Amino acid sequence: MTLTDSTGSRHEPLPDIPLPRHRARLVVLGVLAGAIAAALWSFTFVDSVIGDNVANTLLGHNAKGTAITGVAAGAIFAFVSGLAGTFTACNVAAFGAVVPLVRQGDSWHHRLGETMRPLSRLAVGMIVVSGLYGAIGALIGERLPQLSTATVGDGLPVRLIQASVVFGIIGLAFIWLGLAAIGLLPDPLARLERRFPNARLVVLGALVGGFLIGRPFPLFHKLFAYAAQTHNPLYGAAVFILQSLGNVVVMSVLFALLMLVAKGRFARWLAAKPSRLATVTAVAFIVAGSFTFLYWDVRLPAMFGYGWYPTAGW
Repeated sequence: MTLTDSTGSRHEPLPDIPLPRHRARLVVLGVLAGAIAAALWSFTFVDSVIGDNVANTLLGHNAKGTAITGVAAGAIFAFVSGLAGTFTACNVAAFGAVVPLVRQGDSWHHRLGETMRPLSRLAVGMIVVSGLYGAIGALIGERLPQLSTATVGDGLPVRLIQASVVFGIIGLAFIWLGLAAIGLLPDPLARLERRFPNARLVVLGALVGGFLIGRPFPLFHKLFAYAAQTHNPLYGAAVFILQSLGNVVVMSVLFALLMLVAKGRFARWLAAKPSRLATVTAVAFIVAGSFTFLYWDVRLPAMFGYGWYPTAGW
């Protein structure tokens, strides 16, 4: 069956996946949820109250105020600061990537295995991107906008411009994948997935790893500056990989526990009606993508006088 969207474009839906009804409503509600989250999000609370306190507690000292001394200390700081940044605005969209990982299983060890396998493929893409960027950052870090202290216009930091560009692209990619899941856009990964069955998970992992390319999180900025001072690409790759793994460890544990505690009920619920998986996948990607794009490309510029976006007063 060939679909025609509101622009008259024709494209093929995902094969053998019944499409949900009221797709336009799903899109509107998903975008609205992402927009509300972007308006209500408190970066001060998440970055400082949660992030700093988690890092300070795990490290046993002031994470921001204490210098990184040595290779081992930098490696520990990388993982801990990644863990502390789990719920920052530059990482929370990763939770939208786990919905396609839902698997069924008859026993707890089978469910655990079926959960860990896709997570490992997600990790492959994430490690490749974060490691490569870490190596590049260690070599030329001082010349990257992400480490710049310069500002433009009404005080907009150059490093936030890089964040806006990177997260804008990732947000749009998530939205595209969400629309493709319900047949409103062609699936950019369908052909690749037919040739390489695990390609979709690796690409999702690469998008999650790409969060580091734009991340302005102060603790990550401190780690990046230290890695750049070493000019050691292997060390840069290693600490960026640890940072990226720290970012997703909580998400992975929560997802694994959900699959174990639910005893496959969620997976069976999705499988009971074939269009449910497409619906849940689409909503997860559209909400995560809309939040990411609107927060970094509409709300962020508005904070410096470029446009307007409603913001909660906390």
